[in-house]
Amino acid sequence: MSIGHTLLGLLESGPRHGYDLKRAFDEKFGHDRPLHYGQVYSTMSRLLKNGLVEVDGIEAGGGPERKRYAITDAGITDVERWLATPEKPEEYLQSTLYTKVVLALLTHRNAADILDTQRAEHLRSMRILTDRKRRGDFADQMICDHALFHLEADLRWLELAAARLDKLRAEVAA
Repeated sequence: MSIGHTLLGLLESGPRHGYDLKRAFDEKFGHDRPLHYGQVYSTMSRLLKNGLVEVDGIEAGGGPERKRYAITDAGITDVERWLATPEKPEEYLQSTLYTKVVLALLTHRNAADILDTQRAEHLRSMRILTDRKRRGDFADQMICDHALFHLEADLRWLELAAARLDKLRAEVAA
């Protein structure tokens, strides 16, 4: 995820302080990975330097001065370009799991055990996500569905790999 573009998008609704941006980000996107304050301020500094935001005001308080940031026209154009650009699908051609299976076969270990252990881990993760989906709001349900569909695809691959282990063993041993 592009944190800079996400923060820019949040600024389109109006100027905000870094603290407000962090809170909005965490509320909408950071359930599992909240932003660190330093990450917000370093990103805002970069966006300011690149002319994508401007300081809309500075407030003195009990602590350090609080800058309020506003998105510029260039920032809006940058967000529009980012939103219109499709994400490259993750093809998983450098899968750690596949590497483990092949190495297990090459070293005469039990690759079926690796697949079984991974299947159990995927199912555990799916149970957690399904419970979270049941309790969550609509946005949480959508992100859980995304993760669940990927885990389901992985499970299909695990089953296929288990069914093809003998053929893979013969091929990697050659």
